Amino acid sequence: MTHSDDSGFATRAIHAGFMPDPVTGAVNVPIYASSTFAQDGVGGMRSGYEYARTGNPTRTALEATLAALEGGRFGRAFASGMAATDTALRTLLRPGDHLVIPDDAYGGTFRLIDKVFTHWGITYTPVAVNDPDAVRAAVRENTKAVWIETPTNPLLNIGDIAGIAAITREAGIRLVVDNTFASPYLQQPLALDADVVLHSTTKYIGGHSDVVGGALVTDDEELDAGFAFLQNGAGAVPGPFDAYLTMRGAKTLAVRMDRHCDNAEAVVDLLLGHPAIAQVLYPGLPEHPGHAAAARQMRRFGGMISVRLAGGRDAALDFCSRTKIFTLAESLGGIESLIEHPGAMTHASTAGSALEVPDDLVRLSVGIEDIDDLVADLEQALA
Repeated sequence: MTHSDDSGFATRAIHAGFMPDPVTGAVNVPIYASSTFAQDGVGGMRSGYEYARTGNPTRTALEATLAALEGGRFGRAFASGMAATDTALRTLLRPGDHLVIPDDAYGGTFRLIDKVFTHWGITYTPVAVNDPDAVRAAVRENTKAVWIETPTNPLLNIGDIAGIAAITREAGIRLVVDNTFASPYLQQPLALDADVVLHSTTKYIGGHSDVVGGALVTDDEELDAGFAFLQNGAGAVPGPFDAYLTMRGAKTLAVRMDRHCDNAEAVVDLLLGHPAIAQVLYPGLPEHPGHAAAARQMRRFGGMISVRLAGGRDAALDFCSRTKIFTLAESLGGIESLIEHPGAMTHASTAGSALEVPDDLVRLSVGIEDIDDLVADLEQALA
């Protein structure tokens, strides 16, 4: 299925990528645990498969599902979100090129660009994704791409995808949108003129904290060919069991995201006005500076919340240490609720840079547990 299919999102999530097996009737895609495939004579591949790094039927099914979820023509699966990030950057950029990135990007993305790609002759400019004028001003003659997250990780800023796409179209450059925080259920950047959508499928798409993966989705055949070349040539591909787990998780994405959003909204209600909390960062709040853009381009506002503690860094660390249901751990988007201190954990690589996050910041990934239990846990942790 592609973006031309008019089935609803949940239907595509469940049925895209694999039809019941015509021989056995199996309704789930098999795990093709084979590293190589028999050939009918030299160069005579059966059904297009020769070696599992190049292609595997379980992975192919996942890639079709990923494309369908984002309403795109082409999907590529990778061993991690960072492997997908690396592939996109190496496809889009060459030595001497320039990249625009968020000034509060995910720490792993920043680390890769700042510590690896700069040694390859790439320069970058961090800008506020919620400021179109700043994005436009950051574009240079040698800029090849604008790379945004929306919502951003961890400050939950919102970039107007269609507005930024108009800037990149005018400049003749590419727009990449990291859609991990929103998930394809809440937001579909290709429909808003983005060129590439990136996911850490470890997060909401997999959804169960049991598999690591990444994805790139595009409508551009030339870009997809570049992604496919590096996917095979560099080899950062998911194994068939990882592909199966990710595809299994994707089937329940719609119902899980609605529950994540319901719970997050209730948590926000608790945190607003709490004396221990100095600021709640959530795009669903009318006072959030990106609320209007989020309301235009998102179905709902997501399961991620960040807060700044009134007592500063010590209070933030204390908060992280006192929860019982919210588990202190990195990552996000799973069925269980997580809490973390970005400055010391996921975004430690930004310390001392223009992307350094506030040390009083705590990030919550709100899971799908009973909301009364989550609220009670946060109340006792903040007491």
